[in-house]
Parts: sequence; C-alpha cells; structure tokens
Amino acid sequence: MEKEPLRREMAARRRRIPPAQAEAAAERCRELLLDLEWLARARRIALYAALPGEIPTRALFESLAARGCELLLPRTVGDRLEFAPAGRWSDLRPGRLGILEPAGAPATPLAEGDLVLVPGLAFDHQGWRLGRGGGYYDRALAAAGRARVVGLAYAFQLVDAVPHDSHDRPVDAIVTEEGCVRARGR
Repeated sequence: MEKEPLRREMAARRRRIPPAQAEAAAERCRELLLDLEWLARARRIALYAALPGEIPTRALFESLAARGCELLLPRTVGDRLEFAPAGRWSDLRPGRLGILEPAGAPATPLAEGDLVLVPGLAFDHQGWRLGRGGGYYDRALAAAGRARVVGLAYAFQLVDAVPHDSHDRPVDAIVTEEGCVRARGR
C-alpha cells in the first residue's frame, strides 16, 4: 500500500474512536509502558503531547513525572524537532504546529540510554513507522544515535507492512492497548 492512502485510512479510523475508548486504551498502554524494562532502565524518557486521534499521553506524563523521571518533549524549530526538558504538563504551551511543547528550556540531544516514545499512523512488525509526512521524527531519530525508540499506537495501527524509504528509522517496539510487540530483528 502507498503511504498517502494508508495515512488517510488510519487517520480516519483514529478520528472515529470514542473518547472513552481512547482513554481506556491510553490507560492500558500506560500500564504496559510503566512495566517495560527499557523504561525502568532509561536515563531519560522522551514522549509527546498527543494530538486528537492519538493515544492520549497526559496520564503517562503525570505518572512518569511522579516517579521522578527526567522527561523530554519535542518542539518544532523550523523543519526539525528538538527535545527539551518538561517538568509539568501545565507548563507546556502550543507551538508553531499547535502541539503542546516545552517553552524556554534549552534543547537536550537524545542519546544512548534514552527511551523515545513516538506517535505514528501505522507500524509494522519490522518496526517501520508511518508518520504524518513531514519527516520531523525521522530527522530527529536519525540524530538520536542508539536511543531506544518505541511506537505508541492503537492495535489496529499495527499492519502487515508499512511502506518506507531509506531515510526512515524503524522503532524497536510498538506498545498498543493489546500488548507490547518487539520489532523483528531489533
């Protein structure tokens, strides 16, 4: 399947998820992530403020902050993402693309030992991720070195195959409300 039809199909399916179902899925993903060994060993955890249709991430953010985890969130700078410390959800502000981001804190490069949670429209068992098409995460993850990358998605977003290009960076695992899937060969 080509990227654009798959993007449209997955975006439409996500929009049809009732809020109660989205919150239930977010809670199950939060439970799975909090038990994930990679999370327990992570030096820092980068996550994101979910857009409508994505697995909600606020409860996960609050749980990780309560544990004392060092949290990073992305912000857009031109055509790229940079990550910056985020202490409280209430300190996040809408950025250039309308997504909540940390304001004012200096950028922090991702590195080995970090765990990076990423959104996507579709993922496959090889770890390939289909984003919204801007390449923001692909560019950011290319600079992330050996940081562990975990996709966060609804179970229906795990598909047989995701079209990918040479610049795409696969994820190491995908967490859905139905469980954690480690990408083959990762």
